[in-house]
Parts: sequence; C-alpha cells; structure tokens
Amino acid sequence: MAVPPSFGARLFVLLSGHRVTVVGSQYDYVVVGSGIAGLYAALLAAEHGSVLVVTKGTIDECNTRWAQGGIAAPVGPGDSPELHMRDTVEAGAGLSDPEAAAVLAQEAAERIADLVRLGVQFDTLEGEVALAREGGHSLPRILHAGGDATGAHLETALADALKRCGIPLWEDCLATQILVEDGQALGLEVLFCTRGERASLSCRFLVLATGGAGQMFQLTTNSPVATGDGIALAYRAGAEVMDMEFIQFHPTALRVPGAPPLLITEAVRGEGAILLNVCGERFMPRYHPLGELAPRDVVAAAIVQEMALTGAPHVFLDMRGLSRERIMARFPQVYATCRRWGIDPACEPVPVAPAAHYTIGGIRTNLWGETTIRGVYACGECACTGVHGANRLASNSLLETVVFAKRVVTRTLEASGGSAVLTPHAVTLPRRRPVPVPSLSLESLQRLMWEKVGLEREGPSLAEAAEIIASWQESLLSPDDRPSHELANLLLCARLTTEAALMREETRGCHRRRDFPYPRPEWQRHIVFREG
Repeated sequence: MAVPPSFGARLFVLLSGHRVTVVGSQYDYVVVGSGIAGLYAALLAAEHGSVLVVTKGTIDECNTRWAQGGIAAPVGPGDSPELHMRDTVEAGAGLSDPEAAAVLAQEAAERIADLVRLGVQFDTLEGEVALAREGGHSLPRILHAGGDATGAHLETALADALKRCGIPLWEDCLATQILVEDGQALGLEVLFCTRGERASLSCRFLVLATGGAGQMFQLTTNSPVATGDGIALAYRAGAEVMDMEFIQFHPTALRVPGAPPLLITEAVRGEGAILLNVCGERFMPRYHPLGELAPRDVVAAAIVQEMALTGAPHVFLDMRGLSRERIMARFPQVYATCRRWGIDPACEPVPVAPAAHYTIGGIRTNLWGETTIRGVYACGECACTGVHGANRLASNSLLETVVFAKRVVTRTLEASGGSAVLTPHAVTLPRRRPVPVPSLSLESLQRLMWEKVGLEREGPSLAEAAEIIASWQESLLSPDDRPSHELANLLLCARLTTEAALMREETRGCHRRRDFPYPRPEWQRHIVFREG
C-alpha cells in the first residue's frame, strides 16, 4: 500500500539563541528512539516511505538491551491467546483494557515470526523453542535468546537489519519540541548534542518510541537514557498522558554496597530459585499461594515488608537449588554480574531488594498507537495502550513494543490523519504555591522521588513532594543542552507521577498507599492529564 499523499514540504526556522540548521528534506516517517519499538517501526515503515531514526545517544543505548527475562507469547502446548489475555487482565488489577490485552495476545505469534525473519534466534530445547515461566503467567510462555540476554539479542538483530536496509540514523540527536499547528504535527525540533546545534525537520508521521522514565528514581534498573523524553515532549505539545502513578518496581535488583541496582530476572525464580529473609526463612508462601511466582507487585511488597520486619536493607535470592552449570547456561548475565561483585550464586544467596523498573503509564494511545495529536504516534514504554492496567504482567513489555509498533505503521497506511479521541475527564496539573526548596539536581530529584513517591506512598509525603517539584519547575531555566533537557523532562514526568499518586486514594496494582491500603471501586478508572 502506498503512503497517503504528502501535505507538502515545510521548512522551519526556530530562533532560540542558538545556531540553527534548517533541514530541507521531507520525511514520510520520523521515528524517535532506537530501542526495539523504534527500530521495528522503522523497518516496517521503510517498506512504504522514507524514514529517519533519531536517537539522543547511540543505537546501543536503550532499555531494550538491558531486558533479561524475555518476550511473552502464547505459542506453547496447551496455551492460547485467551489464556494469555486472561493472565494479562488479572495482573492489571481492574484497569487493563480487555480489548488491548486481546490484541496483544492474538497478534503475538505473528510478531514473534517477524522477529525470527529479522534474525532473532530464540533459544531452543531438543528442536523446540524453549519456554520459561514467570510470575503471573499460568503456563510457560516466555521466549528467550542467549539465556538472560534476550534484550541484547533483539536489539542487535534489529540494529543489523536497520543497517542492511540503509535507513538513516541520526545519533547524538535529541528531540526537543514537536511542531504542531491546529492540532496537526508538522515536524520536530532537534538538538545535535555534541555540536550544540539545533535543526528542525518536517515529516508526515512522527513515531515516539523513547522508552520510560525510570531515571526519576534513585534506585532503578533502567539505562541512564530512560529520562521520559517522549512523554514530556508529547505532553507539552498537547497530548494526553495517562496512568503515570503506576510505576512498576522490580522485586529483585542486586543490593550490594557500591554496586548499581542491577536487574536479576524473575526467570530465575521461574526456574526454582526462592526468596529468603535475612534470618534464612522462606517467606513468599505466607503472602501468596503462587509463592515466588506471584505477580511482581505482590513480590515487591512482600520483600519490603520482610525488610521492615527484620530491619535489613535486603532479602536474599537463593539459587543454590540450581546447579552451577544450569545457572551459567540459562542466566549468563546474572551469573557474570554476581561474580563481578564477589558473589557465587551457586554457593551463596544473593542480596536483592526492589528498584524502579517500568513506567506503566505514558502517552495515551488508542489501539492503533494514535495519540490525541494528529500525526503523532507512540509505541513501547513511552506509550500507554491500556494493556498493562495497574500492573504489568512479566515479559509483556517487549511483546507490546512489536505488536503496537506494527499497528502504528498499519494505521499510517490504512487510516492516516486520525487521532485518539480526547478523554472527557482529563485533568490539568493543579496550581501550587511556591515553597522553599533544596537546590535542584538530578540526584536531589531522584532522592525525593525514591523517598516520597517510591514503592509505598502516603498522602502527606506525596503532597510535600508535589510542592517541591512544582517549585523546582517554576524556577527552572530554559534547557540548552542534553543534561538540562533530560532534567526538565524527568521533572515533568515526576510531577505527573506524584500528582496522580496523590489523587489516587487507594492501593491498586503497583500503586500502594499506606493511608489507603485497599482498592476502592470508585477508583477503578484512569487518571488522564492534559496540559491546560
């Protein structure tokens, strides 16, 4: 199918006190982000028009590369899209969109086949694809590549395919503003980070695939590039943002003095590893009948509870029931990480604790990746499709990227020019009085979010955090380089997250309020923000 007729080339000159470069070429598609969502969308779009991929770092810097667990798909014996959908909706704690979950499960097998055609080699066992089981899944349905190096294998295969296709890639190029006129996106302003030059370019379809905002928090499993850029860009341009209060904390990140909180995939627990408190007691069966295979929010909350009861900064992940050979073959990254920090997981338990992991909320889209701005699409972690609800089912994230990236490109061919319907009950950020605040820095923001908007929350500390963040925003200077743009984006995402968490007076999924410890029927709805 051909791309619909162009609206004509437009050139933009933005005067901002910096040297400006005008890019005269017209692209059919500009894709922002070089993780699996962006690369897969670019490869599909290149079959139908001209494509440019822009990424603020290098093609290797993204959260995809860090993904260990794998990609979920109902392709095993006895499994079905219906079962996968059911597990997804159950994990979502009443807020998953059943239609979106059905799309995810029904289109999974085709997208896995696409990845294989693009060169991804999933692990096999005796000639059949090897399937693992993770928390919340009723059956083994997690495909993996290179053991626990799935993300790196996916990223490498797609990056190689991008190079073979000759799709242009601008590295060290940060998107700084979406250019919108009468509700239609016309192009994008970018900053070339190493040269300090700005440029503007026009496109027919803008695809945001920039990842999440995990760097809001002091302890996170995310790559340093996860600074909420796409969410902030879209919100400032007038798009709706939804479910920002739902931040998933991974239960098991390495907790060793001096070590970053490196992810230890829950597939380890799927293989039989157990959790112990510092007294050596297994505790998960007390919290959930599935024990270590309970949904992530349950496991993370149980770990926090055990840490509080024992006064310890961690619990232990015990892999000693697995052989050294099994650990090294199935989890080479986990094994290497532990050994690097002086731990032999085959002989001693590994200290772990929760860390911020996945931004469930983001740019609100419909089932075709359309945002509320015509011409702007979103997929991957920066998007909020409604699949995950209040708590993401393990390994659904990589699947969501390819399913909805495909639907984005399909939509540009079959029904371009549309947008998601505006939400009647969208709210604006409340006005807040300026208060005395500490100096703003990335570290002070991350510390504030970890201490007051972390895994367990309560009203007074959320209100205090909201006032501080709002005051920081009031005093923020216009950003002029990559670090200052990233800080401004994180600050906006932190504000959206904190205000939504303060508004939602209940505990649901991965949003946990000490002062409202139970779900409330009146809160079985979404919080949607739109700039006033």
